[in-house]
Amino acid sequence: MKLRVLALGSVVSILAACGGDDGRPNQNAGADNVLHVYNYSDYIDPKVLEDFQKQTGITVIYDVYDSDEVLETKLLAGSSGYDVVVPTLNFFGRQVQAGVFMPLDKSDIPNLGNLDPKVMERVADHDPGNRYGVPYMIGTTGIGYNVEKLKQAFGATDVANSWDLVFKPENIAKMKDCGVTILDTPADMIPIALNYLGEDPHSADPAVIGKAADLLKSIRPYVQNFHSSQYVTSLATGSACLVVGWSGDIIQARDRAQEAGNGIEIGYSLPLEGTAQWYDVLAVPNDARHPGNAMKFINYLLMPEVEAANTNFIHYANPVPGSIPLVDESISKDPGIYPPEETSAKMFTYSVNTPEVDRLYTRLWTEIKTGR
Repeated sequence: MKLRVLALGSVVSILAACGGDDGRPNQNAGADNVLHVYNYSDYIDPKVLEDFQKQTGITVIYDVYDSDEVLETKLLAGSSGYDVVVPTLNFFGRQVQAGVFMPLDKSDIPNLGNLDPKVMERVADHDPGNRYGVPYMIGTTGIGYNVEKLKQAFGATDVANSWDLVFKPENIAKMKDCGVTILDTPADMIPIALNYLGEDPHSADPAVIGKAADLLKSIRPYVQNFHSSQYVTSLATGSACLVVGWSGDIIQARDRAQEAGNGIEIGYSLPLEGTAQWYDVLAVPNDARHPGNAMKFINYLLMPEVEAANTNFIHYANPVPGSIPLVDESISKDPGIYPPEETSAKMFTYSVNTPEVDRLYTRLWTEIKTGR
């Protein structure tokens, strides 16, 4: 669900060996002391990778992708060449059913005990017994906006507290000229639209799903871009003023604007009607050539100080409660990152779609984007 900003130079530059732009692992490192990781870009603190390499002597070869669909294609094709991958929960659940992961060797991951039992229960809905995956990060999908542009259009920013800002044509039309971007992921946008309409976001009924498509088609004339990574830079620089995006990405945009001192203030809201909360999962493909190293890496990532370092760097919540005292208060107390209970109660997770529903989503999404 999360396409990260494709600018991982800060990570790639610290590694002894890196994959090519085409996503294929670099095979120049030693045969045994290596670990091939395939993850979203900008989704780990570079120092975490450095420290893991120093402590273990294992060279991390870190490649990046920009969507769950790209990862799934590689996994289902087989011979991915990777030891650790990071799918989003609903994709992960489908991949578990397809048998593409090896069971975790839990004896090599003692830090599993650090994980929040409630999060483990939610992951177990897609992975019975938590046999194949470990939660890595937690995020939400919401509304990012340029505070000044929203005030100019509506006189205040309260309108961002509702999906009405996005899904009512008369509202989103007011933001058209300053740039509107919506995630290029039907697996996010269709369930959110269904939830807004009062329908089941997990519905597999074509007639119900069609209602979401009609709603999205009604706002299509006012959407400048369908993209799931560029909006971070666009928001931070002012070339976009309204986005539907992922929590950590929008908060990164906010911080980039502040660091640049460009006078742009970015806000993030979780609409009152409710929205999606998602989990990204660490898993080991069946064809992993270094499963032992993979278990060491997963165990390392679950240390409270490591999870805190990653949260401080990428601004996503993590599932290790013991890390919270080590997380910057500006992050741990940010309701957009760690939502209060009353907000979380209105959230939903994504379901594992059948192939038929996936095909329907894809067809409708093409129609939405092309305006046909």
